[in-house]
Amino acid sequence: MIVGTAGHIDHGKTTLTRALTGVDTDRLKEEKARGISIELGYAYAPLEGGDILGVIDVPGHEKFIRTMAAGVTGIDAALLVIAADDGIMPQTLEHLAILRLLGVKRGAVAMTKIDRADPDRLEQLESEINALLAPTDFAGARIFRTNATVEGDAGVRALLHHLAQIAATLPANDERRLFRLGVDRVFTLSGQGTIVTGTALAGSVRVGDTLQLAPGGQEARVRSIHAQNRASDLGRAGQRLALNLSGVGKDDIARGTWIVAPQLAACSERVDVHLTLTPDCGLTLKPWSPVHVHLGAAHHTANVVLLDDEVLAPGRSGRVQLVLDAPVHAVPGDRFVIRNAQATATIGGGMVLDPFGPARKRRSPARLAWLDALADYIANGDIGALLARGPLGLRVSTLVRLSQLPADRISAPPGTEEVGLQGGDKLLIAAAEVRALQARILAALAEFHARAPDDAGPELWRLKRIVSPDMEDRLWSRLVDTLLASGAIRQRGRSLHLPEHSVELSAAEQAAVAPLLASLLAGGFDPPWVRELMREHHMPEAEVRRLLLKLSKTGELSQVVKDLFYHPQRLDELARLVATLPEVQAASFRDATGLGRKRAIQILEFFDRVGYTRRVGNIHLIRPNTVWSYHS
Repeated sequence: MIVGTAGHIDHGKTTLTRALTGVDTDRLKEEKARGISIELGYAYAPLEGGDILGVIDVPGHEKFIRTMAAGVTGIDAALLVIAADDGIMPQTLEHLAILRLLGVKRGAVAMTKIDRADPDRLEQLESEINALLAPTDFAGARIFRTNATVEGDAGVRALLHHLAQIAATLPANDERRLFRLGVDRVFTLSGQGTIVTGTALAGSVRVGDTLQLAPGGQEARVRSIHAQNRASDLGRAGQRLALNLSGVGKDDIARGTWIVAPQLAACSERVDVHLTLTPDCGLTLKPWSPVHVHLGAAHHTANVVLLDDEVLAPGRSGRVQLVLDAPVHAVPGDRFVIRNAQATATIGGGMVLDPFGPARKRRSPARLAWLDALADYIANGDIGALLARGPLGLRVSTLVRLSQLPADRISAPPGTEEVGLQGGDKLLIAAAEVRALQARILAALAEFHARAPDDAGPELWRLKRIVSPDMEDRLWSRLVDTLLASGAIRQRGRSLHLPEHSVELSAAEQAAVAPLLASLLAGGFDPPWVRELMREHHMPEAEVRRLLLKLSKTGELSQVVKDLFYHPQRLDELARLVATLPEVQAASFRDATGLGRKRAIQILEFFDRVGYTRRVGNIHLIRPNTVWSYHS
């Protein structure tokens, strides 16, 4: 069990920790000289029943609230320390508020320095403490009267016995989840290298495992482990761990860095959260209000984007997006604390909903429904609820990051469809959402036909941009293939259309275009222009252009640039050629096709335009999971 102390400066937290564990946690020269704690201190002691008690001793001075918040993240229970002579003081109240905001619900109270107060004062203070805790989760917490400077003090012994009882009743930590450890200390040891310490919040780690820094992404191998101050081959969730890491240096890591399983290493600068302001914070949050954020052991500045209302008043709760000064690691359910812009007062805190908030459409109905689903998931762990609110499906890798479960432990509800993606990932989508998307495709085609009755229909990727630009390409291809197979839609050339819609050429037009199509097909990768076709077939230029434009509307041709049309078979061959090139640039495509540079650029820009590729700098990348569609 991990216990974190809390309380005002000079109320005896370090002295009490030494009495409980025998360890003096003030290790710095400045701490010894000034007689106050500045940094986090760590101590361990055996408990009845064989458990190991870990105590994190936090500084009480208001200047070190950041350090205190880092220390109490991930603790199992709190030990609120209140001196009998001083009583309840400002940092008593702020530390208690931080404990509540971070979701700590178990704890005890140590009334220290009882030799400095008479019995009436002790009774009065105990009443004040009970009144203070009454509206909190600590209501009814045991209060122990201690004099930690006296060896064998009865109050200290009773407190240690009580902590052992709490440890015996703690629920088992979930080791199915992927490993996460928030670093609160990093240092080097001669001959051993980089050491990090922190509380493991999820999963387990073994010697030899490869982990990643988040943020940062550097890989680190675990050389050795100390769990609860004992050498071990295995570290588990809920334990204080010291990890000896190879592959990273001390300068790569800081307090607030996370050491995580590689699947959890993605970070974001935007985090959607549920935030509650304390009733006495004296501050109303408005759009883009600046705040300080304490998340895990990390400290960041951020601006607030309100998602539910235009303001958030003291004592009220709401959903907001925190736009942070740097990428952070978080998972749904993580707790955090915020302080005002001057970092002089704790003003609120809450729970992470989505650690990957969007930059746009943050307040759309679909987005807010997704946050509702995440809140339900945090409460009950039902992945089905997430899929039901995922109209475009969810990648398994996304579900891994949200649930912290390995991919093979994610169990989708019956009826969920799977779509294989490049790189070994999979998309999961509820059957009801598949039906809804198919209905959207049919509705989009009907609207297109009504708007452009002389057009055969949009080509595959143009229709995708109409229906849902953000949909996974492999899902899009499967939906369209299913509708084609069922006859719900049809394809002519590269155009998709409803069965009842047709754009037909007259018999005379069909006779006129047949030799034009033959010439375009025979032209290969360099077909004749409109004027060349005019001369070859002795037809008016305007008539050639009209017929080819009409053919392009039926989907039997594609116009790459004005007056230059390609036969779909040749475009299919060019698209396949693009897929074989290690890097698609104008020069490499020119060499592969034997065309001139200008024509190569025109064709590549056409592929960009229809959604087969996208240009990044001078390179044209095939869009992920995209396959060129051609039906002869």
